[in-house]
Amino acid sequence: MSSHTHVQAPSDPGRLPMTLPLLAEKKRLGEPIVMVTAYDYPSARSAEAAGVDLVLVGDSAATTVLGYSSTTPVELGDMLVLARAARRGLQTPLLIGDMPFGSYEVSDEQAITNAMRMVKEAGCEAVKLEGGGVGSVSRARAIVAAGIPVMGHVGLTPQTATALGGWKAQGRTATAAAQIAAEALALQEAGCFALVFEAIPSAVTEELMPTIEIPVIGIGAGPATDGQVLVFHDLLGIRDGLGARFVKRYANLQEEMNAGVAAYTEDVRTRRYPGPEHTYSIDPSELAELHARLN
Repeated sequence: MSSHTHVQAPSDPGRLPMTLPLLAEKKRLGEPIVMVTAYDYPSARSAEAAGVDLVLVGDSAATTVLGYSSTTPVELGDMLVLARAARRGLQTPLLIGDMPFGSYEVSDEQAITNAMRMVKEAGCEAVKLEGGGVGSVSRARAIVAAGIPVMGHVGLTPQTATALGGWKAQGRTATAAAQIAAEALALQEAGCFALVFEAIPSAVTEELMPTIEIPVIGIGAGPATDGQVLVFHDLLGIRDGLGARFVKRYANLQEEMNAGVAAYTEDVRTRRYPGPEHTYSIDPSELAELHARLN
């Protein structure tokens, strides 16, 4: 890594705006980096309150909030709306916008144009794109050259999961792991400021980490990465089912929401809601005058 002046990471990075130099410094100091997804103002406010370092407006919004069965249907316009909402809820985390499927694959020019929209229209400070093949590396290099920071993503790449054989761990053979290593290094060489390693055996991650100079955020890639990311709805249990193997659920909000709405429904149908404490009053004389006017 080239020599440069080190920036002192703050003792409480969640209280000061996260920047790319501070992110690189956290890697140098071995300080774990916290990343979470957010898709709207409330989820962004939760991330802000928790003091996370990075917030990703992920194309996982397709399945978590838009109801699709995969990430591929989500459009750039959808991502812009969600990213703008998240932007309003954030002050300190670095905001990264996912480039959805179809928004960067056609050409470098398309990739630059749409990355600029994520920055100009949604207030993202960086974008993320998937894959480390020739096309993705070219797009990353072009976007970086246009002045927009890029986060790369290797291993399981949900946008192309079908081509990878489905939603399963990648890099489980020496050949496959070497390919992931080559892709990660190519994205690093292209100028990416960080990488996501998804669904990679932890032992493979340990082998690769010494070769990576930029921060690596893991999701299902073991503890050797520089940081971790989870999907907001996965970690809070705002979904049905258990989710992927790597998900640790910190709450079961779907059950709480279901119970709350069910209780409200029962109260309305049995006329227990609204009660007197939920209503507004009027002076008796004003009510009497109203009655006289209406009768």
